[in-house]
Amino acid sequence: MSPYLAEPRDLYHGRALCVLKPSAPQEVAGILALCNETGAAVTPQGGNTGLVGGQTPDASGASVVLSLERLNRIRAVDATADAMTVEAGVTLSQAQDAAQAADRYFPLSLASEGSCTIGGNLATNAGGVHVLAYGSMRDLVLGVEVALADGRLLSTLGSLRKDNTGYDLTRLFVGSEGTLGVITAATLKLFPSPRSHAVAFLGLRNPAQALQLLNFVKGRAGPTLHAFELVSRLGLELVLRHIPGTRDPLAQPHDWYALIELAAFADGEAERAAAEILAAAIDAALAQDAILAQSLDQARALWKLRESMSEAQKREGGSIKHDIAVPVNAIPRFIDEAGRRLRAAFPRARPVPFGHMGDGNIHYNVSQPVGADRADFIARWAEVNAIVHGVVHEFGGSISAEHGIGRLKRDLLRETKHPVALDAMRAIKAALDPNGILNPGVLL
Repeated sequence: MSPYLAEPRDLYHGRALCVLKPSAPQEVAGILALCNETGAAVTPQGGNTGLVGGQTPDASGASVVLSLERLNRIRAVDATADAMTVEAGVTLSQAQDAAQAADRYFPLSLASEGSCTIGGNLATNAGGVHVLAYGSMRDLVLGVEVALADGRLLSTLGSLRKDNTGYDLTRLFVGSEGTLGVITAATLKLFPSPRSHAVAFLGLRNPAQALQLLNFVKGRAGPTLHAFELVSRLGLELVLRHIPGTRDPLAQPHDWYALIELAAFADGEAERAAAEILAAAIDAALAQDAILAQSLDQARALWKLRESMSEAQKREGGSIKHDIAVPVNAIPRFIDEAGRRLRAAFPRARPVPFGHMGDGNIHYNVSQPVGADRADFIARWAEVNAIVHGVVHEFGGSISAEHGIGRLKRDLLRETKHPVALDAMRAIKAALDPNGILNPGVLL
């Protein structure tokens, strides 16, 4: 049972009555009916890649871990309708492959796509690097099949793009972190497959210049801009130090970097557009240097620098994580102010901001001081949180952009969410799970 009782960051370790692995939606429904009757708590779990403890049972040992890993069928792929129906245990990479086999594209992309599952992606409303172009998981789902707490199966599955018959039950369950029902399958949106991709890495002076560059690129690339990622020099150095096979892509170091991806539907279109945009950006002094990938291998190497950020920080030692969002135009000011306040309180701590600048989601992580004790640094988590989230609040942002609330941010949600919104959430929870068996201690 041990692999199901801890999560990747090693922050939470739980106990459970047992781990159950149903292989059909009806079995999930039957388990919930029995648990609802006996009052046994249920902790739903997908690929166990979540970063806020939402998939980990508590220490009481009174809950059942319900693993969805055996619900792993691709039920249907309809290229004409641009939709596919898959079960909750299908990994994200398997869903991407199924779409590609039908000459279609499923755009959700995460560093953990080889092990995270569609059910978990839905439960947390996963975002990833292509939200700028396609939206988050809530925007990519057409319908869901959900086992309710009382053992009934609810289905909104189907490829309809228009269905104006009452409440939007599909989106209600997306992002609910297993507290309202257990998602067993979903119908997902597909898109035409891009025929050309261009990936570039640019050296910048600061986040303010990155914001200018983002607006410049958006105005020229339009819908072909699929990703715009921000990386600090310290973050890149950690990757170069700890991740084998990586190298500095530019001749000279820069304080900040942007990784940009364009995708288009005509052969060579993205590459031509990227070359023109990069040349214009350099001429306009919006970047100090740039490299455009000349092959698929080079593009993968550039993306590896960005996608290895979290792993590199883990190998460096203790890292206090923040998954925040602020208005895009406030990102430079947020980074400056958060850094100033952290330096005042923790002079040797090392902020490592990076992430999805194009949609306002920054992973504002803070690595331990060089030579510090990891446990001592992690013990300051609440103090660092208070500083970072205080700045987030001042800029009208969110304490959770794409990772969810889970156990990690449950108390913080109570402090930051509007009381009326919390009351509405509790009312929905009480209506769908009156006995409180579904993921107790998570979210609410």
